[in-house]
Amino acid sequence: MESEIFFEEKQRLGFNNFTLMFRLALAAFCYIAYYFTDDREINGDLLLWIGNIILIISILMFFVVHLHTKVMKGSVELTGLWSMKKVKIDLNSITSAEKSRYQTFQFNNPAYNLHFKGTIRFYTSGKEAVVLTDKDGLKYMIGSQRSNDLLKAVQQQLAG
Repeated sequence: MESEIFFEEKQRLGFNNFTLMFRLALAAFCYIAYYFTDDREINGDLLLWIGNIILIISILMFFVVHLHTKVMKGSVELTGLWSMKKVKIDLNSITSAEKSRYQTFQFNNPAYNLHFKGTIRFYTSGKEAVVLTDKDGLKYMIGSQRSNDLLKAVQQQLAG
């Protein structure tokens, strides 16, 4: 039996600024190298094909779900890519929920269940995050493009 979902968000891997800029820079390098290649029939075709393949992969990544966040009665459920395990955060052990910036950097790597300095991070894209603190002092930082809605749903579940 499926419980009622109060908030749901799917974040796609292609919208991450860091990986998108990296892929576009690689494709641009391939096209620039193709332009300056002397013997295009032998070496240039490979550079053109690699640049096109990188752009096609970039377009396909806009459809790949990296982080699926659900707030249900009594829990927050985070699901990642195919091989990643589902993480379920019990809201009965959460003492506080607040909104903050994910990081001050413009380009952030996607993270799923990354344990770093006492914080467990979940991030794909966006600038804001919701920080959940449990009874043991462990913090869960969940990046979201709709952090206000996520915070509101979590606070409603914490209130009762």
